Amino acid sequence: MAIPPIVAAFDSRADQQLASLRNNPAANRVAYLASEIADYSMGWHILGVAVSIANPTLIPHTLRMAITLGVESALVNGAIKPLVKRERPTDWENVAGHGVRRPKTHSFPSGHSSSGVVAASLLSAAVPTARPLWWTLTAIVAWSRLHTRMHHASDIVAGAGIGWLIARAAKRLWVI
Repeated sequence: MAIPPIVAAFDSRADQQLASLRNNPAANRVAYLASEIADYSMGWHILGVAVSIANPTLIPHTLRMAITLGVESALVNGAIKPLVKRERPTDWENVAGHGVRRPKTHSFPSGHSSSGVVAASLLSAAVPTARPLWWTLTAIVAWSRLHTRMHHASDIVAGAGIGWLIARAAKRLWVI
């Protein structure tokens, strides 16, 4: 798939902005840990369970979030990525030493970003007082995918947009 020049320029600019931060050991630890915890939406599922343990009346909400994350994953990883077939950033050798798992799927859109937006949206509906926490965690995970060079910046933006649409549909479906 040919990338429009404006998108390529956006991706290049974002990558350049992070270049110096990629040499920071603390930033690397945060990025690689956040990226790993969010693999397969596990971090979001763990947070959902923790919310339900703290307040058992939210168990149905946690189950709805888990179902929505499953739908999001099937749509993003099973339908959109194979259709678009965008390659991931090419400098994998620079991150391989960090022990991070190299995804087998394509790059566009970012599943970590879409699942993060879905989770933050639904967790914010369940526990509105923790809204800043949910969105901060989502931002960290999204940034981690760019920092670790698993995605282009436009993949992250598109993933966030898709996550927002899925969360909005889920809220309407379940009247959240």
